[in-house]
Amino acid sequence: MNKRINYPSIPTNVVVHLGSPDEAARNISVPFNTYIKNVASNEIYPTWPNAAIEANILAIISFTLNRIYNEWYPSRGYSFDITSLPRYDQTFVEDKEYFDVISKKVDEIFNNYIYREGQIQPLFAVYCDGRVKTCDGLSQWGSVDLARKGRSTLDILKYYYGNDIKIFKEAPVGENSMTYPGYVLELGEAGDQVEIIQSELNRISINYPAIPKITKVNGIYGIETEDAVKKFQQVFNLNVTGKVDYSTWYKIKYIYNAVKRLNDLYSEGISEGESIVTFSSKLQYGDTGLYVKGLHYYLNVIAFFDPTLPLLDVNGVFNDNTKSMIINFQNRYDLPTTGVVDSKTWLKIKEVYDTTIKNIPSEYVQYRDEFYPGRVLSLGMTGSDVKMLQNYLYQICIKYKNIPGVKVTGVFDDLTEASVTSLQKRFDIDLSGVVGPTFWNKMIEYVKQNN
Repeated sequence: MNKRINYPSIPTNVVVHLGSPDEAARNISVPFNTYIKNVASNEIYPTWPNAAIEANILAIISFTLNRIYNEWYPSRGYSFDITSLPRYDQTFVEDKEYFDVISKKVDEIFNNYIYREGQIQPLFAVYCDGRVKTCDGLSQWGSVDLARKGRSTLDILKYYYGNDIKIFKEAPVGENSMTYPGYVLELGEAGDQVEIIQSELNRISINYPAIPKITKVNGIYGIETEDAVKKFQQVFNLNVTGKVDYSTWYKIKYIYNAVKRLNDLYSEGISEGESIVTFSSKLQYGDTGLYVKGLHYYLNVIAFFDPTLPLLDVNGVFNDNTKSMIINFQNRYDLPTTGVVDSKTWLKIKEVYDTTIKNIPSEYVQYRDEFYPGRVLSLGMTGSDVKMLQNYLYQICIKYKNIPGVKVTGVFDDLTEASVTSLQKRFDIDLSGVVGPTFWNKMIEYVKQNN
């Protein structure tokens, strides 16, 4: 599947806490546009020059998006995006009427934000009035003076934030969803959420060298990742399980934000390279690659034992047939019928698959070992599923001497990895040395064809 860059998007809504973070105040969900208009009408004046109004609104938008993109408050255990108080964030007053000039300007530029060259996250665009209070960021009244001298919006922003400032225009609008996938990540999981954790743990390990480096940031939750998670949990006084549940996910996010100083005007920032993921949080029409093949495999096994669902051709393209199958599956299990595989649909697919292979009808029990065990197998892992893999590899390597031999031990060792890699080359698929549903399916077909 093609790699994607996790660019910031404009959320449809902002959850505002009407008080200080620890105060027992209400949370309200406000449309993003409405929130920006409200804050801007509290912070600036409609009589200011256009360039000053625009620069200040962009600062407000960027500050808001920085809080949301980095999950600043969720990473601290709160259930909101931002507070209503300027000593923490920005001034928001419930039911505040906003100025017409400001409203029109927000509608014009609501999906633009400030960022620093070489980074992708919205700038933590701090600002102050410049008279009663000064700060390292934008001076609101100072921006008025600059605008009256003929400075443009970008000139004003560069004056206060630096010459490497740029304006990202027409960012996409999307749902504001938390990054936690909704289920525990553990040994054998795969996907973009695993890659995010691997990348963030590696950056944290620079500041906390007791946490071991993960040498392969590949979206595969192997032994290295489990060891790094365990050490992280130990260092930060969490239950040492080696699994990433909700609390561990957001503790990692919290420490990652801290070491990169993402709430700082001059933060280390997040580059495009750091935000690339191999498996988007959604698989959808037009996507290609191994993850789509894996999706097809899961769906076909489910459909084989469920006559209400159609069978698919197992290939690497999310096409019309795939979309139709997903809609049928979503209807079958009371999910929103979008035809898109989001985290909720993916979790349900895995759940139904696991249930299916654990409850195979008696007439198919003899074929139980042929079904993919449901977790990605990689170096260092152990278990009965590893032993099944090695049994099949052994059948192949005793017949084809150019395939490295294995010992059936139930431990995924270097010999097993070499054998898997050799077969991946023969199958012309990714030489990862790990075993997912696509490789498993091809391996079983290969054994049957050559017996």
